Amino acid sequence: MRLGVPLSLEIAAARATARLSRAAGTGGGTTIPGKLLSKLDPGAIDRLAARLPLGTALVSATNGKTTTAAMTAEILRPRVRLAHNRSGANLISGVASTLLDSGGAELGLLEVDEGALPEVARRVRPRALCLGNLFRDQLDRYGELELVAGRWRETVAALGEGTTVIVNADDPVVGDLASAAARGVSFGLDDPAQARPALQHAADSKYCVRCGAPYEYAAAYVGHLGDYRCPSCGHARPALDVAARAIELEGLERATFDLELGDVTRRVTIALPGLYNVYTAVAAAALSRELGASADEIVAGLGRFSAAFGRAERIEVGDRRLLVLLVKNPAGANEAVRTLVGAGAPRLAVVALNDAIADGQDVSWIWDVDFEPLLEGLEQLVAAGGRAPELALRFAYAGLPREAVEVVPDLAQALDRGLELTPPGGELVVLPTYTAMLALRKIVGERGYVRPYWEAAA
Repeated sequence: MRLGVPLSLEIAAARATARLSRAAGTGGGTTIPGKLLSKLDPGAIDRLAARLPLGTALVSATNGKTTTAAMTAEILRPRVRLAHNRSGANLISGVASTLLDSGGAELGLLEVDEGALPEVARRVRPRALCLGNLFRDQLDRYGELELVAGRWRETVAALGEGTTVIVNADDPVVGDLASAAARGVSFGLDDPAQARPALQHAADSKYCVRCGAPYEYAAAYVGHLGDYRCPSCGHARPALDVAARAIELEGLERATFDLELGDVTRRVTIALPGLYNVYTAVAAAALSRELGASADEIVAGLGRFSAAFGRAERIEVGDRRLLVLLVKNPAGANEAVRTLVGAGAPRLAVVALNDAIADGQDVSWIWDVDFEPLLEGLEQLVAAGGRAPELALRFAYAGLPREAVEVVPDLAQALDRGLELTPPGGELVVLPTYTAMLALRKIVGERGYVRPYWEAAA
């Protein structure tokens, strides 16, 4: 219920809170102002979004939403003023804080948590909604994947003709959501040379969304993402409106592919590794095209893009360098491992496992991660985070000798130990869960090696 305070005064109070939060060094004021505004006026988000002349676009996915939104921002920034939650604060409070700070913005580009998506979409009534994928993640918070998918379907069905829904056709559950939309656009990968020889054991959506029979895959790319067909009822991957073909993965440095945008094809290079980042690039291209970007603008923006914080980000630390790859669920971790092994498995790695609410308090998912391929080159592991002992046990079962594992729960100490073991000029691979990644970035930021993430794109 509103307290009768004018919106302008509510905004002023919340912005003052943001300045105080930043001055206190409490995370850049990325969520606290939004929480205050929501208390003062629960309907303020709706009215703030309505003030954006070009409307809003939402991006949601289990994996890759931060990078997809950041890529889209890089493409669109030369042509339009954006309200973009670049810090990754993607719950209602983070969205509210972004809209609060949107003075002069024309278009809202909002990354949204998959659980928060129904409420955010209902409030802002987006002109475009990009849905990247659904993987099993944080079961203690979200519940089973099918529950999230059901809420997404209800959300899409309620949006109406004013919203274009851009879906990853390679995800059977997400691709099927286009059938509930008034207008849908499908994207995906089409390069069997990059497919896995078989569906992974930890793949999630293996059964037909229509009849429940097992899908058959002509190509499986990342987890359950691929070219699928149900042999029982015929449900299959829809035709691709935007696609990546002729993909070349170049180690940990870059990926190159043909981007097909309808009747236009462009060769694209992104300075990010792995097949999963090709997916994020194609998603960003599809969304940007819907928002008015030309093929040339899309290619140029993707070419300029550098890693979002913690997502294949490289950080110079004195005469050494960190490579930080976020891992938070089996599908994402398996792709990080696949990318590392494809470039030559590292000799040393710091892996940090936390169990905070934002990570998911159930860490049993680490037993579905195929860490074993890392052992082709791994000689030393520093296990860090609040659940470091469980992580060490997982690597022991993988076959890494006990003497090759050091358990250092404190992240700063684990980082220092990893850097000590890294030769000058070398690169230390760090695989952190979400809150460990934020803590790591805070540590290197306090040491002066990187700017705070909420300032990084300012």
